[in-house]
Amino acid sequence: MNFLIIFRVYNQTLFPVTMISDTKTIFAILTDKGSAIDWNQLLTEILTAFDCSTATIHTLDKDSQLLHLKAYQGIPELLLPKMTIIPTGKGMAGVAAQRKRPVQICNLQTDESGVVRPSAKETKVKGSMAVPLMLNGQLHGTLGIAKPVPYEFTVEEEEILMEIGEAISRKIVS
Repeated sequence: MNFLIIFRVYNQTLFPVTMISDTKTIFAILTDKGSAIDWNQLLTEILTAFDCSTATIHTLDKDSQLLHLKAYQGIPELLLPKMTIIPTGKGMAGVAAQRKRPVQICNLQTDESGVVRPSAKETKVKGSMAVPLMLNGQLHGTLGIAKPVPYEFTVEEEEILMEIGEAISRKIVS
């Protein structure tokens, strides 16, 4: 595995800025035409590649415009009822879906932007990002990842997550 680590100073503390390992396995899972996708394996690979502790995939119900939880890892069971169905525009996943752009929070625990739902703080994660699952300009859901430390995802990480989102979208529509 190859790792690239860069550090940034945030409030006089060093935090890793870029930590991406090899994503070949993720794309191999998503381009395998011979088998159904193992969503939990996919999330495990994404968590490993981005050194994260939690991840979710929501798919969009086109009729209701609601996001439905397809797979998750590292989410406390008590939060699942609040994350099973998410209205577009609510919370990080809902806002990413509404804007059709990534949404990130450096420290979810101290965020005051109004994007983070109060119950999301119960996850105990800090650095988090939600990206829309887009294909040919159409929204198919969201992918969310988070770390237990304050973290600002880089442009490179955002681009890779968007590529992963496009590949997930291909699996959803096929």
